[in-house]
Amino acid sequence: MASIRDLKKDINYVLGDIIEAVYLVDATENGQNSKEGNAVIDGAIGTFDDLIEKVNKKDVDNRPAHLKEVRKELEIKAATLVEQLNKLG
Repeated sequence: MASIRDLKKDINYVLGDIIEAVYLVDATENGQNSKEGNAVIDGAIGTFDDLIEKVNKKDVDNRPAHLKEVRKELEIKAATLVEQLNKLG
């Protein structure tokens, strides 16, 4: 299994890329931040906080299984945020 550090980096990179893409779409489309774009950014930040909290949780019965669930949750939530991002453009 990948290290916890790698999982934290993946969370940071994936959600950071989504936020960056929102800024690019907003700059390209209308030159300013949109309400929809801000909602996607807020969702990405909330997801980041939630997932990092889950990764740092120490008192779980089966830590490797817990971290696999966190990774799966990252994939699902990132896909949802990307769908919202695609609706912006």
